[in-house]
Amino acid sequence: MTTNRISATLSAEDRKQIMSAIDTIKQAMPFLVHLSKEERKSLPKTGDRGRGFMLNCLDAAQQHTDCLPRSFNVEEMQKDIRLVEDLYSVLMALTELHSLVDDTYLAAHSEAYVAALKVYDAVKSHDDEPGMKIVVDQLKQQFVRRNKKEAAETSAELEATPA
Repeated sequence: MTTNRISATLSAEDRKQIMSAIDTIKQAMPFLVHLSKEERKSLPKTGDRGRGFMLNCLDAAQQHTDCLPRSFNVEEMQKDIRLVEDLYSVLMALTELHSLVDDTYLAAHSEAYVAALKVYDAVKSHDDEPGMKIVVDQLKQQFVRRNKKEAAETSAELEATPA
């Protein structure tokens, strides 16, 4: 027996407001960057312990500027660390929101798929009725195993077919 954990709708107006809110967030942070997978891999990373280390290094840099190369910009380091600190709470809030949206999407998707499987089973059990064979044949395409080459060819054929 499946549990119906989600029973909701998202109106077009609500979705529009959400997308607008997301755009507002993006506009409030015009400095956001996109990193490629290669760029992400190449950057040095640290966990929460690294945040304290960076703050301690900033203190050292501010107190001992004579030890640093002339090209080192303490103000830029301070600005970067301040941004890290400011973004941390935003990141945590967005991570929580992402997790909630992702979990809700997964639950709704799962419930919809379970319902679809029930419909498929019901339709299959009536495939001897007029017109049902066509419906069953169409629905069972979901379960046909194809190799990657066949799937690519089918996809190419569908794209080439005029609507």
